[in-house]
Amino acid sequence: MARIPYPERASLPPEIAGLLSQIPQHGPVDMLSHTPPLAKLFLLQGQALITSIELNAREREIIILTVGVLTECEYELTQHVPISEAAGVTVQQRDALRRQDFSNAAFTPNDQALVQFVEETVQSPRVSDATFDRLRLVLTDRQIVETLQIIGAYWAFARICTTLDIEVQHATDLTSVEALARLKP
Repeated sequence: MARIPYPERASLPPEIAGLLSQIPQHGPVDMLSHTPPLAKLFLLQGQALITSIELNAREREIIILTVGVLTECEYELTQHVPISEAAGVTVQQRDALRRQDFSNAAFTPNDQALVQFVEETVQSPRVSDATFDRLRLVLTDRQIVETLQIIGAYWAFARICTTLDIEVQHATDLTSVEALARLKP
């Protein structure tokens, strides 16, 4: 059970209620509705992170899963199984991430550079020069900034889930991500 109650959807301002009506119900998103302006921005940021970035979906999902592992957020890890699978992340790669076996042979050298960057970003305020230089060989400047945005968004999302004890919901398909991609503000 969550540590604070979820807002009553009937009491939400029409603007946020309209956005929420377009997507499947999720505990963390409902919890964010305690602050409607921030919930709106969170949803629009989530939409942009799946529809408007240069990183491919597989790279995005590797970043999200790595953040989920490092923040111990079972909600993110569970929700992103079907999404990551559709994006090309293999069972072996997901299992390696869960074990924090970030240099596993299931990952390409480019994947390993990305995962190492995510790990260092989550665990310390500054990544090493070696890690940053390695990532620059793999990603453009824009993609590096996108990576940082994904890390930040999913770190914050993870802390809402873990701090407020949001119940884990199992995802079986792409309904949520597809609805978010089509969201009309």
